[in-house]
Amino acid sequence: MELSDYQSEARKTAIYPKKSKIEAVSYLTMGLTGEAGEFANKVKKVIRDGTDFDKAMVDELGDVLWYLSQLAEELGTDLDSIAAANLEKLRKRYESGKISGSGDYR
Repeated sequence: MELSDYQSEARKTAIYPKKSKIEAVSYLTMGLTGEAGEFANKVKKVIRDGTDFDKAMVDELGDVLWYLSQLAEELGTDLDSIAAANLEKLRKRYESGKISGSGDYR
């Protein structure tokens, strides 16, 4: 499945406050951080209990992807463009020997 196809299909299930762009983005940001937190909690339990990664973690990643796709929608872009731009940024950092470290403008 292409990311753009996913984003288009996921949009059909998007039911959240959209009175303003800031309200929609704020709502989605809280949802994204909540789902990322749920994923982190599952990782913590794997470390603590010594169990294997399981389907529940993949399900949480799916929830993270849903929120990412809706944030992209609200920002007027798409996941394909975001992915391509990110890979280009990483390629440039790698080629210049600045893949590690911190800061937005390496």
